[in-house]
Amino acid sequence: MSHGHHHHVDPDSGDGKIALAVAINLGLTVAQVIGGIVAGSLSLIADALHNFSDAIALIIAFAARKIARRPANADMTFGYGRIEAVAALINYTTLIVIGLYLVYEAAMRFANPEPVAGWIVVIVAGIALLVDLGTAALTFRASKSSVNIRAAFLHNVADALGSVAVIVAGTLMILFGWAWVDPLATLLIAGYILWQSATELPQVARILMLASPDALRTEDVIAALRDQPGVTDVHHVHLWLMEEHGAAFDAHIVAAQGTDPSALRHALKSYLKSEFDLNHVTLELETQDAQCRDAKVIGH
Repeated sequence: MSHGHHHHVDPDSGDGKIALAVAINLGLTVAQVIGGIVAGSLSLIADALHNFSDAIALIIAFAARKIARRPANADMTFGYGRIEAVAALINYTTLIVIGLYLVYEAAMRFANPEPVAGWIVVIVAGIALLVDLGTAALTFRASKSSVNIRAAFLHNVADALGSVAVIVAGTLMILFGWAWVDPLATLLIAGYILWQSATELPQVARILMLASPDALRTEDVIAALRDQPGVTDVHHVHLWLMEEHGAAFDAHIVAAQGTDPSALRHALKSYLKSEFDLNHVTLELETQDAQCRDAKVIGH
């Protein structure tokens, strides 16, 4: 059974849309900050801060996307693809800092409630919601193929939900005069931001920590190799994510007596590509008489 995971991604797709999304988010941030100050609404300013982080996230994502296309060189022999994971880490870390700051500000506002102009909050947040949904639509397609763009896309989705919370809060303040709803909405926005970051960070960490792909068990690859004709043992195995959509494999193969090393290496590389979609493969062949002693199966 094949374990292939093929991804055909146009590296240039979506660049114009991402640039447009950056411009829209920067404009929206300015409008929300002004509206929040005029209305005296912490939740609207919280939404503006999150929106500003959206713009920064998109700028970082856009720059990383460009850098990732550079070819390998003497300094970066594996290429620049992993920069997208680094950018995603920066974006999620920024989200966590923003989320914690909003929790603090909401707690202070609960202790010292202030009057809020509900109509301004509802109108500005309504405009923000439309912009957030439009921006998310611009980055949705690119988010499917890039952990980096997905981080920026999720910024926008979270901000759209934040705008909904602000609209609800503003409506309740208009109808009932409940000033405490404003910091409550801020806490909801902050909670979602923190939850979102906590669920997405592990995948980014796996890439940066050279972990194996989620959908591919190292033990399965080892077992499959040991079953191949001409192979008597496999050790010193490494299987890791080069970047989000590319895994690499490295191993020592002990060849059976009388096996042609060149033919065996070629056959195993072809097998690993067709069965497990492993394109970056390095195999060191050993004889039974001159193989590594007391070698670990996984790692050195």
